[in-house]
Amino acid sequence: MNNLLVMKFGGTSMGSAERIQVAAAICREQKQQRPVLAVVSAMSGVTDLLLGTLRHAEAGDEAGIESSVQSLLARHEKTCGQLLRDPEQRGRAMTGVRELIADFRRIAHGMLMLGERPPRSVDEAIAIGERLSALMMAEYLEASGIPARAVNAADVIVTDAVFGNATPIMDATRAKAEKHVRPLLESGIIPVVTGFNGATVDGRPTTLGRGGSDFSASILAAVLDASELWIWTDVDGIMSADPRSVPEARVLDTLTYNEAAELAYNGAKVLHPRTLAPLIERQIPVWSKNSFHLEHPGTRIVPTLEAPPGPRAVTSMANVVLVSIEPASAAVSGTRLMARALDALAEANAEVLALSSSSYRQSFCFLVRKEELAGVMKCLESDLALELTHGYLKPIAVDDNVGLLALVGEGMRGTPGLAGRLFQAISEQNVNIIAIAQGSSELTISIVVRRDGLERAIQAVHRECR
Repeated sequence: MNNLLVMKFGGTSMGSAERIQVAAAICREQKQQRPVLAVVSAMSGVTDLLLGTLRHAEAGDEAGIESSVQSLLARHEKTCGQLLRDPEQRGRAMTGVRELIADFRRIAHGMLMLGERPPRSVDEAIAIGERLSALMMAEYLEASGIPARAVNAADVIVTDAVFGNATPIMDATRAKAEKHVRPLLESGIIPVVTGFNGATVDGRPTTLGRGGSDFSASILAAVLDASELWIWTDVDGIMSADPRSVPEARVLDTLTYNEAAELAYNGAKVLHPRTLAPLIERQIPVWSKNSFHLEHPGTRIVPTLEAPPGPRAVTSMANVVLVSIEPASAAVSGTRLMARALDALAEANAEVLALSSSSYRQSFCFLVRKEELAGVMKCLESDLALELTHGYLKPIAVDDNVGLLALVGEGMRGTPGLAGRLFQAISEQNVNIIAIAQGSSELTISIVVRRDGLERAIQAVHRECR
């Protein structure tokens, strides 16, 4: 099968009956030209509602569980009623919705009895949001005369057992996709696959972490040898900066895989940081498009392009913390200390957003997301307990009054004077630079500043973007 188009619809693109109708119309139009596979997120706000319900369960709040479950049921029943006019089709869809929500209630009540939230059960529970969306989208397509089938990605995407942030096992996923998805495509049916979730080799439910629906779509595009991946969101494409901070920010027509991945890793909210990895080997192009603004072409992400000198875009993260580690004695090996600290970060499953070190005192600092700090500190204090207890290390310092900005661009490689211009632009805004990191590829410069100066710094360096 040639020319397969995989399209992913995010939470806002699935957020109401009207938006599901628009998504279905896009699928219908493209289906007239080539085979289509759709990947869907939960309706906007639903994943947060599910997680909140599980917190009620852990806290022993049965009334809170029931209130949330009723809200979940009411929203999806209302959407089914608006989408499906035929009583038989509407009844079938509502039966499916009630069965899925009953499964969620069962899991939540299990947590209520346990008084805790086992990670495996959390993954199974929160995937219900995507399963509800897939069911409604498939039923509406069928009602519109387009053959479609809801597919639970747990039956297709095989992952490791890192619950909450699983990694796909691509060969096993390819085999399952050939078994469960390829026959639907060959029969002219649109598979509507749940984003965000998968399962281990032995069938235990997993999820793919933050923004995992994008990742699901790229995994499926790769294993099914798709010709393109379109990611539908509520913005016109990938922008040169966040327009809330930089009003003159513009949509970028094209980016390379490397540029898009760096922007995503450093805070751009259009793509999941891991989305592009499965696509690079097969050179599958990606479009980021706006389902609320269909006439806008969006941003195309490609293997290579002729980049002008300098950065293409700036992105930022405010919800971060800077962790600093400094030996109390020069006798302590800074190299071994850094290696052990990085091992602790890996044990905590935390992403290092920036890393900077000094030479003489062999101190170093690294930036992590604020929500990962508790796990990071637990692992650091455990792995470095001996040095901390005996005073070989100064107490680990944590600074949460910081922000990260990152400039990204293929054209930054070998551009003389660029760093000086950037630092000058920031200093002119009376913003102090706390730490700097740049990879050997010269694709990204990461700069840590005080949070109250972050927006001014972003505006200053955006003027250097091409």
